[in-house]
Amino acid sequence: MKSNTKTLTEGPLAKQIFLVSLPLALSNLLQVLFNMSDVAVVGRFAGSTALGAVGSTSILVSLFTGFLIGLCGGINVLVARFYGARHEHDVEKTVHSAAIVSLIAGVVLLFVGLLGSPFMLRLLNTKDDLLPGAILYLRVYFLGMPALALYNFGNAVFSAIGDTKKPLMYLSIAGALNIALNLFFVIVCQLSVMGVALASAISQCASAGLILHALTKVQDCYVLDTKKLHLDPATTKSILGLGLPAGFQNAIFAIANLFIQAGVNSFDSLMVKGNSAAANADAMIYDCMAAFYMACASFMSQNYGAGKPDRVKKSYFISLAYSFGVGLILGGSLFLFGRTFLALFTTESAVIDAGMKRVGVMGFAYCISAFMDCTIAASRGLGKTVVPTIIVVMGSCVFRVIWVYTIFAHFHTIPSLYALYPCSWALTALAEIVYFAHCYKESMRIFEQPKAAA
Repeated sequence: MKSNTKTLTEGPLAKQIFLVSLPLALSNLLQVLFNMSDVAVVGRFAGSTALGAVGSTSILVSLFTGFLIGLCGGINVLVARFYGARHEHDVEKTVHSAAIVSLIAGVVLLFVGLLGSPFMLRLLNTKDDLLPGAILYLRVYFLGMPALALYNFGNAVFSAIGDTKKPLMYLSIAGALNIALNLFFVIVCQLSVMGVALASAISQCASAGLILHALTKVQDCYVLDTKKLHLDPATTKSILGLGLPAGFQNAIFAIANLFIQAGVNSFDSLMVKGNSAAANADAMIYDCMAAFYMACASFMSQNYGAGKPDRVKKSYFISLAYSFGVGLILGGSLFLFGRTFLALFTTESAVIDAGMKRVGVMGFAYCISAFMDCTIAASRGLGKTVVPTIIVVMGSCVFRVIWVYTIFAHFHTIPSLYALYPCSWALTALAEIVYFAHCYKESMRIFEQPKAAA
């Protein structure tokens, strides 16, 4: 095994978690910038109708990409655990089975997106003037879904062994390509909504190609060898057992958010456009915080596999502190400079005013989500996925739907709609922390047993 195993199992934890998470946070931020550049370019160069059309698809994009990210989270945990335990053959089987699982998932979601986009957009009560552009954007965007799945697979593998710099470098290249293609397709070719979607799909293919090529060149047990690609039954079952609950959790989150989007769509088109611009902050802040969640799962899983229980617990608390701090700082900055942020996406003051209604509620709410999501990641790092998913479904998803049809239905204001986020996060976090404390105690018992009894 190479010495970079020490990145996660040896050395000062606070420093190591930060160094691993920072490139990952920048990588996540660049993925968000793909969609943000789409919205910014169409908003400034193709008009507010195109802005609203692209923005109306954000929930559906989150649904599908969230599923892939959750699925690859299971890959991350398995690779990290086997790598930390120095089980090279298991790492090899996991990598090659996971590559096939990811590709299949990407292809399936491609066809679901292509065939189901009109139905899902109508289910959201998308405005008639925005519907044609939204359908076109989704269908072109989803052409890159298999590539997105493969990029997230590669990112999960590299992150599991502590190398988050390579994914950042490749995504930076693809991000620059995405912005250049956005400007070219929209300004020069006058393709509007189709142009920005096509730019995203091409960029996703570029990032996937780069990261897969890198995996074939590494000199370690996690190298990707096309001749060894096959689905190992037991390994595939483990990948799906860890990844599917996380993937479905993210998808269910997005489905719950469909009801929120339907609530937004119950206002006039101006509010929909303002919400589309302000919603870009959600992904930007949340995904920066998510870097520490993935690091939490990787560190806990590797150290658990390496038999270092003290570092397992410390990894959770350090990751939680980092993610809370990032959410507080970025959310506070958004609250203070919200109008400047919204001006990146539209030149219409009325749209900015509408967007500020959302920013005013969400600015100091993001940090609350750290207690929920970091604890979920910690449970997954210990191999527990089913119960955390059930808690999230009940505490956040079902709770949000009930809120929409009760409190929001009564007040019917933007603040009453978005107050459900901090309330659902706090409720779910409490339950997740109680469960994690229980499963942590159970998982650590293995280290208390005498070696002879093992």
